[in-house]
Order: sequence, then structure tokens, then C-alpha cells
Amino acid sequence: MRRTRPAGIILLLITAIIWGSSFVAQSIGMQSIDAFTFTGIRTVLGMLFLLPFTLIINKGFDYSKKTLRKGLILGIVFSFAQNFQQFAFYYSTSGKIAFITAFYMFFVPLFSVIFLKKKISVLTWLSILMGLVGLFFLCINPDEMTNINPGDILALICAVFYAVQIMLIDKFLDDKTNGVQLSFMQFFVAGIISVIAMFIFEKPVIADIKTAAPSLLYSGIMSCGIAYTLQIVGQKHASPVVASLLMCLESVFAVITASIILHENMQPAEMAGCLIMFAAIIISQVSESLSAKKQNPESAGTSSAE
Repeated sequence: MRRTRPAGIILLLITAIIWGSSFVAQSIGMQSIDAFTFTGIRTVLGMLFLLPFTLIINKGFDYSKKTLRKGLILGIVFSFAQNFQQFAFYYSTSGKIAFITAFYMFFVPLFSVIFLKKKISVLTWLSILMGLVGLFFLCINPDEMTNINPGDILALICAVFYAVQIMLIDKFLDDKTNGVQLSFMQFFVAGIISVIAMFIFEKPVIADIKTAAPSLLYSGIMSCGIAYTLQIVGQKHASPVVASLLMCLESVFAVITASIILHENMQPAEMAGCLIMFAAIIISQVSESLSAKKQNPESAGTSSAE
């Protein structure tokens, strides 16, 4: 299993901060345009933002069948994840969508056990459970729990696809795979799928797109272009289980950002949720460190310094 290093933690924390701060933009944009339109444009913007970096870093593209296959598979899964989440906004609240989407941190270790036959320690399962409890306090009004709607189901399906995306990135990353190009190809494929769906199922209006432009630009450049690329690069230095826990902190940073920028006071339940989630991350790190020492007691002392 891929070991988690400080570089991975830092990059994935930055990813969570950007995702958290852009969640409001995603919701506001949906007030003016439809789901496929929003997803298609934001994804294309992310792709265009990455294009010069891909050309500069790679000095061209890697057209090998192996690399193209990775980008195609990842892009299809990413497209489904994005669009299921975006359609959830038609029916459910932002808080519930954020909470249910974050179930990917439960699906990642579950799929690892079922499909990859990996062993997940008790401490890691405890950190996952704590993370879900923390998200509940952070995102959910208890009165909403009895009101299950189509948006909640769509968000849960989205969580499954995001879990698959995280595991695919972990599988596809190696020393020969450039993370920036993989991210670019992910957006290229997902953008084509969403734009085609936009023209088939929706009627995009230029005036409405202009109204949603600030949300689209922020979501496209920051959330897609930068954050999803940092996710791929960061996962080179983190195990998929720890990565999923770190990235679901986007909900925590969404609340913190709203408190700082919009001057929305955090409620005691939200503060408790943040503390529980940070504790879950620490426990997951302790669990991984103990697991590494058991597997390789002689090199445990040196691996942490790499």
C-alpha cells in the first residue's frame, strides 16, 4: 500500500481547502444554468487552464496507448461523479449533498477490502466512523434526515464514483505517469461527455452563462484546474484511504470559509464536527504508522524521514 508522506498531506489539504471554498460557487451557479451546462463549462475551463502547463512540463503529450487508456477511463468515471453531484442540487440542500458525497471515505476502504483484498486496521475503520460522525454534526440538520429525496440518492451514487476515481488514481499513478497530463486528460474526456450531454438534453443560453460566469470561472480554474490536479499529484504521496479522509475535509473548510468571508458564526455542533474530523485524520495517520512498523520494523524509523 502506498505510504503517506508530508508532501501528500499538504497537497491534499490544499485540495480540500479549494474544494470547500468553491462549494458555494457551485451552488450559486446552478441558480442560473442547468447541471450539464455548469459541469461541461467548468470542466472545459479546467482543461484549458491545464493545457499550457501540460505542454511546458511534458514538452508535448504522451500518446502511448497505456496513458490514453488511463485518461479515458478516469475521465468517464470523473464525468459520472461530477454530474451526479451537480444534479443532486435540484432536489437536496448543500449540507446534505456535502455530507452524503463524503461517504466516499467509507467506500474507498470498503472497496479495497472487497475487490483488492486489502486489510484495513481497526484504528482506520474507527477514523472513518469518526469522520462520518464529524460530517454529520458539520453538515446535517437532524430535522432533514427523515426527508430522503432523489438528490440524496444521486449524491450517494456520486460518492461511489468518487471512491472509484480515488482508487483508479492510486492504481494509475507510477513513476512514468505525469500527474498534470493525467489530470488534463481526465478533464478532456469528462468535458467532452458533459458538453455533448449539454447540447442534447439542455438549451444553454448565453445570457444565463454570463450571469453564472464568476461561479464558473472560480469553479473551473480553482476547483477543476488546480484542486483536482493537486489531488492527483498529492495521491502520489498518500494511501487512498488517508487521501479520502483528507479530501473530505472540504466540508470543514467550507464552513470555516463561510465564517471568515461571509461572517457566518459557527454553531457549537459545527465546531464539534470540525474537531472530530481533525481527530479522525490524526487517528488515521497513527494507524498507518503502526501498520508500517508491523510490516517493516527495521525500516520504519528511516521511512518516516524520506
